[in-house]
Amino acid sequence: MIPFLAVAIVLQAQAPGFRADLEAGRYLKVLAEAEARLRQNPKDAPAWAAKSQALSSFQRFNEARAAADRAIELSPGLADALLARGLARAGEAIQQRDLSSLRGALGAVDDLRAATEADPTLASAWTSLGLAYEMLPGLLGGSTRKALQCAERLRRVSPARGDLLQALILVEEGKWWQAEPYFGRALALAPQDPEVVGQWLDALDHRPAKKALGEAGKNARLLSEAPRLLPGVRTRARGVAAVSDAYLHGGQPETAWKVVQDHLTQVDAPSLLRLQLGKVSAVSGLHRPEGLAALEQVLREPLEGGSSGYPGAWWRKGQILQGLGRNDEARQAAREALKLDPKHRGARELLEGL
Repeated sequence: MIPFLAVAIVLQAQAPGFRADLEAGRYLKVLAEAEARLRQNPKDAPAWAAKSQALSSFQRFNEARAAADRAIELSPGLADALLARGLARAGEAIQQRDLSSLRGALGAVDDLRAATEADPTLASAWTSLGLAYEMLPGLLGGSTRKALQCAERLRRVSPARGDLLQALILVEEGKWWQAEPYFGRALALAPQDPEVVGQWLDALDHRPAKKALGEAGKNARLLSEAPRLLPGVRTRARGVAAVSDAYLHGGQPETAWKVVQDHLTQVDAPSLLRLQLGKVSAVSGLHRPEGLAALEQVLREPLEGGSSGYPGAWWRKGQILQGLGRNDEARQAAREALKLDPKHRGARELLEGL
């Protein structure tokens, strides 16, 4: 479950003047606008912070760290700059996946804590800090008690996100039946929030839910929740992709494909749904030529952040090519994924299998 939570840390970023677009996941727009502002004024600290957060969403953490450092140099007390550096440090630690990453993780927590102190109303900082406390072991300052305190503080600023954070913490603790009511409260407060919808559906497909509900019970819940929640997020690519995943993991891959196809022209980030088409095809074996075409378009065009990114697209392409018997091309696709992310587990396993 930890990678699932780690991704959530990266996706919660905001910056003054850019917060609405970052909250909506319009990272390409934020990056373009931040760079335009910086061409006008290279000392625009909020623009550097926003650029950093957009880069983190694209998993370009080294660049994100440099941009965040610049923002802090220009405005040391800017909460969003501290948050940006915390997110970049967390992303670097996740990518490294070794003992050297511990220093980065601890530095990230320091930055996130400083961001909440600089601006106690910055909801995304409370979310990221709470998840970081939950993920870190106790010897390094991790604490479920501290994480739940962050959820309580967040609830004062954003009730739905506070309930969502509490639910995620309880799921990580394996307390499914305690977590579920908080998910329900968050969904009741924000049925159109793709983050709330996506995290709920994702949690339903992880071990605590499977243990509590059984495989058949988990699948039944996914298949009942997907159509109920789809209308609220029908124009949000992340929400539609989450619903598609629910159908895919609930045992209805054809419906998972159809949901994406039906909403492809309606959503705010079509690139994410083309990536989802590739995922559904790779996992299920359905519509392989169409899935391959969707991924090739993804790899030719800008891909919105907050997803598995280009390494994931190359990996899924390799899986489809393997299914089509085009093994040499599949190997090359896996190698392309590993060029971008040398520790990509799926691409490594694909290449070893081939």
